[in-house]
Parts: sequence; structure tokens; C-alpha cells
Amino acid sequence: MQRYFIPENQWQLPNDRLIIKNDDYHHIVNVMRMQIDDEFICCDPSEQSYLVKIVEIVDSDKTIHGEIVKPLDEQNELPVNVTIAYGLPKGDKLDLVVQKGTELGMRELIPLKMDRSVVKWDEKKADKKIQRLQKIAKEAGEQSHRQTVPSIGSLQNLRSLLQDRTFDQIMVASEYEAKSLENKDNSFAHTIEHFNEGDDVLVIVGPEGGISEAELQLCQEEDVTPIRLGPRILRSETAPLYILSALSFYLEEWR
Repeated sequence: MQRYFIPENQWQLPNDRLIIKNDDYHHIVNVMRMQIDDEFICCDPSEQSYLVKIVEIVDSDKTIHGEIVKPLDEQNELPVNVTIAYGLPKGDKLDLVVQKGTELGMRELIPLKMDRSVVKWDEKKADKKIQRLQKIAKEAGEQSHRQTVPSIGSLQNLRSLLQDRTFDQIMVASEYEAKSLENKDNSFAHTIEHFNEGDDVLVIVGPEGGISEAELQLCQEEDVTPIRLGPRILRSETAPLYILSALSFYLEEWR
């Protein structure tokens, strides 16, 4: 069943009503061709989902008036809140990570300025890039039946990220660990054994050129746990998806 994320100011919960407009109106009316009494799922910002019925379509101001049929009991989110901090990559790799990361349960993505990032964002255009990524996350969240849309953070550097944010677990994917199988404590499997439900988890992934020695030193100074993602060296866009897939399997299916 089709799903939509509706902003807080469009809900009229005391009356069990909501108003749908903008891109969602276009999709419901012009793409899905829905009519009066058709039903779909809407999620509010608190991650509660509802079965909603169309009671009125107002073409003059391009709005849909919906009525809540019933709240739904869903649990589609990862048991930990995963933020991916990703060194700016080339091409459309960031789009891919946002889309697939959303499908796999990511809560937030933070673009990082890193030493080996070839791409440099124009500060004047950064907001438009983030808005575009946020739209990709919304569409992927609807397709994958998420209960919330991952947020896209503003562009940061590694030092400010580590000093200004509070997480229960902080990890950095390190190619140096991938080349060394001797330290079992730095395997990803060993690290996630210590995760608890509700933990806020930050994972740092470098760009195509990897994480510089200076950045790894900074991570060490800030007590960031280096992790090995198997013995092979993964592409920058593969690593976040590996991490999210492994977390989903271990926390939702295995443990």
C-alpha cells in the first residue's frame, strides 16, 4: 500500500483529519489516480503510521482531505539509530548511499569535508544539494515502508563532528584494519555485540581516496573505534551499505 510522510502542520489529529498537498497531492491524484474513499498509509513526525481514507479532493487549491481510519501498529525501524558520516564522493555516489541507506534503516546522513575528498561543495549551492538528497530519502522511505524519513545534515568537517555530537557508539571504517586480521577486537562483529537497543551510533566512512593518516589520528584521539569490514577493501559507496546490512541482519534477524 502506498505510503506518505506528512508534515506536522498538515495534521488535524483532534478531528482525525489531515490535509495533503504539494508533491504528495500530485502523486496521489496524477500518478496513482486515487479517488474518494481510496486508502493509503500516512506517517506523522512522531513515527506513528495511520491508515487514511480520502474524503475530499479539492482541485482548485490542489489539496486532499483525508480521514484517519485507524492507527497502525508497525515496527519497521532499526533498533539502533545509525548516522552515516560520509566523506564527499564523486559523481552520484552520495545519491546512491542516501537511497539505499534509507532502505536499509539509516537515520541520518552527514556529508563530510575530508582530506582526500576530490569534490568540493560550493557553499551557496550546498542547501540545494541537501534539499535534493532529502527528497531522495523521502521517496526511498515511502518505497521501503519506513516510519520516518532520514535527515540529511549540513556539510561538516571531521573535527567539528566529533567534538559537537554525542553518540553512544562511534566507529570509523578503516582499510588498515581490513588488511590486518590479527586484532579480533576491531572486527565489526565484535563491536556490534556491545550495542544496546536505542543506542545512537555514528559510523565514519571516507571518500574514494580513503581516510588520511591525520584523520585517523584525530579519530584515535577522540576514542573512535576502528572497525574492519572483512578482508577486502570496499568502495566508499559500498561500505555504508555493508554496515547497515550487517546491523539489520545481526540486530533484527540474528540476535
